[in-house]
Amino acid sequence: MSNLWKFSSIPCIEESTFNKILERFYNFGISGLVRENIQNSLDGKIPGETKPVVVTIKTGTIKKENIPGLEEIKNRINCLEGRNSYTKETIQHMKNKMNDEIINYISFEDYNTKGLKGAKNGQSTNKEDTWSIYAYNKGVHTEEEDETLEKSRGGSHGIGKIASNAASELYMMYFANCDEEGNKHLGGTVQLIEHKYEDNYYRSTGYFTDSKNIDSKTTKFYPYENNFDKVFAKDTRGLKIIIPFLRDQFNKEDEILKSVCDSFFIAILQEKLEVIINDKIINSKTIKKYITDKKYYIQKVEEVKDEFTPLYFDTYTKIKPKKLEIKDRSQSYNFNLYFNYDTKIPKGRVAIVRTIGMKIEDKKIKNNVKKPFNAVLIPESISEDAFLKSLENESHTELSFEHIKDQNLQKNAKTFINNISKEIAKVIEEAIKNNNPTDGVMDTRDVLYEVQTQFKKDLLQSAPTVKLNKGKGKEENTIVKVKPEIPKKKDPKDPQKDKTPKDPKEKKKRSAKKVKEKGEKKENTITYKAPADIVERVIISNKEYVKFDFTDTDDLKKSKTCDISLNVVDGMGQECIGEFSMKDSYEYILDKSTGDKLKIEENLIKDVKINKGVAKIELKLKEQYNKALKFVYYVEV
Repeated sequence: MSNLWKFSSIPCIEESTFNKILERFYNFGISGLVRENIQNSLDGKIPGETKPVVVTIKTGTIKKENIPGLEEIKNRINCLEGRNSYTKETIQHMKNKMNDEIINYISFEDYNTKGLKGAKNGQSTNKEDTWSIYAYNKGVHTEEEDETLEKSRGGSHGIGKIASNAASELYMMYFANCDEEGNKHLGGTVQLIEHKYEDNYYRSTGYFTDSKNIDSKTTKFYPYENNFDKVFAKDTRGLKIIIPFLRDQFNKEDEILKSVCDSFFIAILQEKLEVIINDKIINSKTIKKYITDKKYYIQKVEEVKDEFTPLYFDTYTKIKPKKLEIKDRSQSYNFNLYFNYDTKIPKGRVAIVRTIGMKIEDKKIKNNVKKPFNAVLIPESISEDAFLKSLENESHTELSFEHIKDQNLQKNAKTFINNISKEIAKVIEEAIKNNNPTDGVMDTRDVLYEVQTQFKKDLLQSAPTVKLNKGKGKEENTIVKVKPEIPKKKDPKDPQKDKTPKDPKEKKKRSAKKVKEKGEKKENTITYKAPADIVERVIISNKEYVKFDFTDTDDLKKSKTCDISLNVVDGMGQECIGEFSMKDSYEYILDKSTGDKLKIEENLIKDVKINKGVAKIELKLKEQYNKALKFVYYVEV
């Protein structure tokens, strides 16, 4: 057979670049390819079918002579002319690849699906003829007559079909179809650039299709009956996508498997979907085996930084959902939120999942991206799901409002997306509060005294002189700023004796309070109680970082090393001496200045280096460690 591919003629070349959507889906990689094709299969499920949709993904090789119409496409590629460096480079790459003898391919074949209807009608304006829409129309997706079914479908923009072209070195793909009546046809598309071929100019898109002349001016496309190589065969009802010249970066079985689990773990767990990748079966009974396998995913919770599927899996399967109401500008939507708080989790993310079981995105919650939580958010009904569908970007990778043209609808979408973060932030805040209760009442009299005193000092420094004019012929009165009376702090040892604060202009030198001298451990060893304002302490996940700044402390800044101890402070501000065990609380302690592990002896951190007046330590926390504890620190030099 010859002339298997059809390109529409044009009077002249106007565009000399490849379709930009190809580059977008190329950048999405394997995950974009898998998501688009499996989503299409889920959308095509036979109404009333109780069995899950089954998608078989195969990777393999095929001889070039078994790819229908390949020689025609090679001739077209040889005619392409690039007008910029990117286009020239792409064309040259296609030329280098098109002569390979053995060709890599990937196929997606689905079962328990409807397949495409009306192939025998060829190009058609009838909405029920889904073959025509899929095979010949760009930027259009078929719509279901059943409104409820249409709202639940994953696709909406009609451009995902090009994802398969983007995975091919030659930007070509085929699709085999078997409809309800057993009719078997093969179609395909190739995405080139506008070009000149045999003295005529042609559009960039080519269709693997037959054509018939309707009259002297009209030609109509009709599909080929499928009598091609077995790689292109589809003998049961449904659709099969075949992508020859598969790019090397798409030809990775492990990454394909992970992409299936990442995007469709909910659909698989809910038994809506089963995927077979070569000889690996992923269903509701086997998916755990893959998600909990360190070959595919990091298993230590504290090390999960980019791939959150194992966390989502645990959250969804182990946590009971709570109801969450999220509003836009006019109405409320109900969701099921599966929420897990775990101090081991280094980054907090929310999986936004459609009712079809496809994850849209790993959503970051504003100001909470490093909080220790994990969550899965699923619409409660079709109405909520339809609203989410309207917010998806065209590649189904996130909720957005930028693609919405109507300004009122765009503002409404923006409000709703922002409210997702606000409502989940409330849940996070409540979880943190419940997991880190306060220890009791704290004595704040000293704090209030300092605030009051500083406020009056600031007022004194900033208050200007004010003059009042009583009117014509009358004397001018002057109001000068008056030194306010600053309350004197009581000496707790001598209530009758007042302590008058120093002049605020004087530079205040910190003074560490000497507690005791220890001659028995180290000659001339002195222990100081560290003032609160020289200590900075922060806890991130399962690590605690403490910094001591001695640069303004005459007693300590000249020392080269120090030993550090601490006491727990209870809710009343009282020290609990001897009640805290470092060895029971910390797995290890590092000196951040040297990177060395520090020894713990008699509840004392030994030989911490002081570098330019600053000491820093890192403490690895054990599981039972209470992060709500407050400490007083002691420094021995």
